[in-house]
Amino acid sequence: MTQETVLLPDALALRARNAGLLSDAAIRQILEAAMRREAGRELMRLADDIREARIAPMSDEENVAEVKAHRAERRACQS
Repeated sequence: MTQETVLLPDALALRARNAGLLSDAAIRQILEAAMRREAGRELMRLADDIREARIAPMSDEENVAEVKAHRAERRACQS
């Protein structure tokens, strides 16, 4: 486990502590939720980039072939 020190304004720290948000479990949940939101935003940015680049969508068959190729490559690297 990693231990971090975070500096907060006193009023914010007091409100967060009173709300039960400074426990390890609460901070973990807050960070995980924030990272999921950021991943979603990044996915939407990538989708916008693809749309702007006018890249044709892949067919279901092409998607399946790409996934299979990636898995095969990963298995080859692991052995």
